[in-house]
Amino acid sequence: MEDSGRFDEKSFSNGDVYIGMIKGILPHDKGKYTWSDGTVYEGDWEGEKMTGKGLVVWSTGAHYEGEICGGYLHGYGTLTTSAGCIYRGGWKMNAQHGIGLQKYSNSDVYEGLWKEGVPEGSGRYTWNNGNMYVGNWKNGRIDGRGVMKWVKGDTFHGFWSNGVMHGSGVYSFGEGGLYIGTWNKGLKDGKGVFYPAGSKQPSLRMISHSPHHSDDNGFLLNIQKHEAPKARVKRSLSENISVISRFKSFRQISQRTSSLKINLVRDDSAQDCVCHDSSLALSNDLDEDQSEASSVKSTLVYEREYVQGVLIMERISECSESSRKKKQQNKFSVKQVKKSSCLDNFQGQRSYYLKLNLQLGIRYTVGKITPVPAREVRSSDFGDRARIRMYFPRAGSKLTPPHSSINFYWKDYCPMVFRNLREMFKLDAAEYMMSICGDSGLRDLSSPGKSGSIFYLSKDDRFVIKTVNKSELQVLLSMLPKYYRHVGDHENTLITKFFGLHRITLRGGKKVRFVVMGNVFCTELQIHRRYDLKGSSHGRYTDNDKINCNTTLKDLDLKYEFHMDKKLRESLLKQISLDCKFLESQHIIDYSLLLGLHFRAPENMKAFVEHHESMQHQENLPSGDEEHLILPKGLLLVSHEPSIVNTAPGPHIRGNTLRAYSMGDTEVDLLLPGTARLRVQLGVNMPAQATRKIVEDKVEEAKEVELFEVYDVVLYMGIIDILQSYNLKKKIEHSYKSLQFDPITVSVVEPKMYAQRFLKFLEEKVFPQTP
Repeated sequence: MEDSGRFDEKSFSNGDVYIGMIKGILPHDKGKYTWSDGTVYEGDWEGEKMTGKGLVVWSTGAHYEGEICGGYLHGYGTLTTSAGCIYRGGWKMNAQHGIGLQKYSNSDVYEGLWKEGVPEGSGRYTWNNGNMYVGNWKNGRIDGRGVMKWVKGDTFHGFWSNGVMHGSGVYSFGEGGLYIGTWNKGLKDGKGVFYPAGSKQPSLRMISHSPHHSDDNGFLLNIQKHEAPKARVKRSLSENISVISRFKSFRQISQRTSSLKINLVRDDSAQDCVCHDSSLALSNDLDEDQSEASSVKSTLVYEREYVQGVLIMERISECSESSRKKKQQNKFSVKQVKKSSCLDNFQGQRSYYLKLNLQLGIRYTVGKITPVPAREVRSSDFGDRARIRMYFPRAGSKLTPPHSSINFYWKDYCPMVFRNLREMFKLDAAEYMMSICGDSGLRDLSSPGKSGSIFYLSKDDRFVIKTVNKSELQVLLSMLPKYYRHVGDHENTLITKFFGLHRITLRGGKKVRFVVMGNVFCTELQIHRRYDLKGSSHGRYTDNDKINCNTTLKDLDLKYEFHMDKKLRESLLKQISLDCKFLESQHIIDYSLLLGLHFRAPENMKAFVEHHESMQHQENLPSGDEEHLILPKGLLLVSHEPSIVNTAPGPHIRGNTLRAYSMGDTEVDLLLPGTARLRVQLGVNMPAQATRKIVEDKVEEAKEVELFEVYDVVLYMGIIDILQSYNLKKKIEHSYKSLQFDPITVSVVEPKMYAQRFLKFLEEKVFPQTP
């Protein structure tokens, strides 16, 4: 007959006591263990470990009742602290995990998903004052899409990061006003529209179904990737009270007449997990919108632009039913005459298949070429036979994995050349694959031009993938040997960085060609303006009703000229001149300078000063304390410190650190107080002052007021669209007159003259010499 154990009592030399069933020398079935400090476990045992259901009571008064496995809180259970905080839900290895509800000692309540002891996923947090957040959490922080409702009636629907509003959103005021715009680290940053109380306002349903309501079109979902200040839920009770750790062997313990060891940390009510409602203060800076326009007629709306919470531009326009219908008609007519492109052929599900095929092909190519020993490129590496071809059937083959896309043929051009280019640009093969082929996938971008190309952006914003036509592919292949030499000789080149050239052939013979490029605007700073500059005037403007925060503006839209350090300007124009000479030698025209601006807020510390003074008045601080408040400038050049600046891998890692004349011709970093310290490179993190140009023009019906004339800006730039061949366009020159193109934007201008005009425009109109 099998031994079912015996009931016994065992005392240890340190005062611990076990009373219960013992099988052999190990606890079995039911038992009660009391530690010398008064902590008690009573419940199920399996061998030497607590496993099953049980109750743990600590000497501090905290107790847990629920499932335990292998000595860990694991399964479903309820933990109550001595301070009165209660968690009821799932556990995994001593940490809250799964669905759970936690009532904090201050009466705050969180109900939702947990992961490894902190809220993660969907959840609802209700503060004791009645404020409530419903939405996504990440690592204990409010992060992702969610809705915050304040007791006073205000509501924010939008995106969050690290506990603050960050990205696009809609802020509804309890008094009836509505602001639609973007936030950056808790501050309004970028363009938005304010609807006063009583005005005709779009519904949230209309906004969410708007054609501009996407990650990449319009400002409504302009999600920028920035590091925000950490405002998060503190680590949960399972970390602050590390309740139970794995038991040592009961056999060894009993033989040494010592006690069972459990790694218990005293219950401390001060460690209570409470989500501090830092978001409450975020609504204060929005009250100005409501109060400013409360007395204005309801037919007016305010198109505004903010920089780090500071209003820099306001445009007042009518919001009538007739004007709204007119805008809708205009939008409809634009769609009717929209140029057809290959994009029309790959909407919806087909676009998904195209992205998946692209990822499968790049993963295969990079994986195949990376193990090949490194060597210098040869002339044959540029030839017609330098190709990798592969068929990807859906069911898979001996060389390809099965996949959920459609069957396709893959072709990779000059794999050894682009492998060496990626290494030249200091890109790790594994990181390159993860960026493009990772689980997060690729994002669709709207085409910024008239080419009709499809654009994809990697999830980490490091790479842009663009479709090219057959002639553009041939131009790139023909110039590739000279391009390889040029970028090798000039590590500061502003010419587009190419990382791969591929072709997908679909069923029916449809061919789609892609080029992988570096993203000029891969930065932790928000890009407030984008310009595509050619040095032309004909047709180089953008209609106001087509402009949103992601619109790439043109030459005539540029209202500023940029003044920078003497040495920085010389380095910039010298490299642009070298790049133009290279493009001229390859008979390339129609290229542009893609220019991005990050504005720093004028008087950006004003709000902090006012807050400091008000706090000083409230707390009756002595006036002498005020002198300790140091007001930083918007931009500061400091000596370069390699160990301090961010050197994370990316498209901008290659290139020298620039020298500044104002710093004694030494290498410099750009210090943005309270934001970041950045390495100054050619076309990357370049500081300048943007001076608004004085333009005499007719006053528009809708009044626009720009509140400042001079801004501190950070510049990002690169030379793009370098695949337009003069020789090829010369063949269709007879069509230019009928199309009425401006000579500088078409191929009637020879490459040499195009380069001269382009460079002159930049020297005189964009980056003029500082007086």
